[in-house]
Amino acid sequence: MIRFLFWNMNRKPLGDAVAAIAEAEFVDVLILAECAVQAADLLQVLNRDEPAFHFAPGQNRRISVFSRFPQRYFSPVYESDRLSIRRLALPAIEEMLVAAVHFPSKLFWTDEGQMLECTNLRDTIVEEEEKAGHSRTIVVGDLNMNPFEKGVVAAAGLHAVATRRVAERGERTVQGRSYPFFYNPMWGHFGDSSDRPAGTYYYERAEHVNYFWNNFDQVLIRPQLIHRFRNDQLRILDDAAGRSLSRADGTPDKGNASDHFPLLFALDL
Repeated sequence: MIRFLFWNMNRKPLGDAVAAIAEAEFVDVLILAECAVQAADLLQVLNRDEPAFHFAPGQNRRISVFSRFPQRYFSPVYESDRLSIRRLALPAIEEMLVAAVHFPSKLFWTDEGQMLECTNLRDTIVEEEEKAGHSRTIVVGDLNMNPFEKGVVAAAGLHAVATRRVAERGERTVQGRSYPFFYNPMWGHFGDSSDRPAGTYYYERAEHVNYFWNNFDQVLIRPQLIHRFRNDQLRILDDAAGRSLSRADGTPDKGNASDHFPLLFALDL
């Protein structure tokens, strides 16, 4: 099993919290957005007890990647300002693509702009899958959109659906063109469905339509990897090995931690 952690750190000095989660949850791959901690400093904290983690460098300055695997097993194949696609090729395991994303905020982009950018993201992923010769792909990151928004669900966007059964169809045809699915398990992590937080990001404003809780931080899985994905291991974390990441009302403690909660998930590989 390979365990992944994604966290938008909101440019906070949270190296100790990242290391605590990595140790307590046996994390193998760390994907961090808005990480203000220098790679060397974070490595020192991550490896203070034993030399376990490696930095996986890339050209993307918004996303930092660390893993327990040497760099040669987790190398970039495509990078842009907000996207880093990595090839995870471990010995004796089928390789896969990991697309780490940090999309533009709703503070600066319209819903329409985000939707169109999802089309570009979808095209880039398909191109890299064609180069790799397989579609064993996951997308993980801060999409700054909820699972129900058009850019995430549209066929020409990420085409991410709420159930395994639909996603396992592989693709669907719209106007004579086939569009592959992603499975989006984050649909099941809204509201009071468990003892975990009701979302990864909380935002309240004085207007008529307000969702309060949002799942901007997501993991999407291609049908070719669904049988490897562990739904029971997908968790939104509100603590870092005993250190609370939330305020008294349960919302993210953006003063002392981040305005996003971390996302933990696992694949049986």
